[in-house]
Amino acid sequence: MSQVFEGYERQYCEVSANLSRKCTAAAALNGEQKKQKLSEIKAGLDDAEALIRKMDLEARSLQPSVKATLLAKLREYKTDLNNLKTEVKRLTSPNANLAARDDLLESGMADAMMVSADQRGRLLMSTERLNHSTDRIKESRRTMLETEELGVSILQDLHQQRQSLLHAHNNLHGVDENIGKSKKILTAMSRRMSRNKWIIGSIIAALVAAIILILYFKLR
Repeated sequence: MSQVFEGYERQYCEVSANLSRKCTAAAALNGEQKKQKLSEIKAGLDDAEALIRKMDLEARSLQPSVKATLLAKLREYKTDLNNLKTEVKRLTSPNANLAARDDLLESGMADAMMVSADQRGRLLMSTERLNHSTDRIKESRRTMLETEELGVSILQDLHQQRQSLLHAHNNLHGVDENIGKSKKILTAMSRRMSRNKWIIGSIIAALVAAIILILYFKLR
């Protein structure tokens, strides 16, 4: 619903309630006091008509789905304004003073009941809007909590994955160390094998030389 329309609506409801009270009070007055009260009422009617026109323009500028609802409410306010005008005409008629005293209690009670009914209706509408707003807030809070829980779960998963990666890194580091140690051992073994080959080769060469010398001296 348009916030501009709601603002005009609140102003009209205040003006309408004020005019109803003034009409009830004017019915019990006479002379200059009544004229002054009626002058105030007519000024209030002008304000109410201006608010009706503003609400009409605002409602017709909105989308069709919203416009239909607002125009229906506007017809009720126009009916209320016409009732107020009728009451003012009755108060300004020549026989108003005589009829006012006879109808004071009945009209006062009727106006009070109408105002109370209107106020109850507006109060129910305001309560309903407040309940809808509360429901939306609760839904938003529930969604926020679910999002927060999801975020915490994701952070926990990321932490676990980080721990797994660190553990794998440590394992790889240990493997690298073992490979380095094995490489050193193999290098040492290779060096020993090479040295042993030279030693064995030297021994074999010495034995061959000794055999050759022995054979040489025997044959000689």
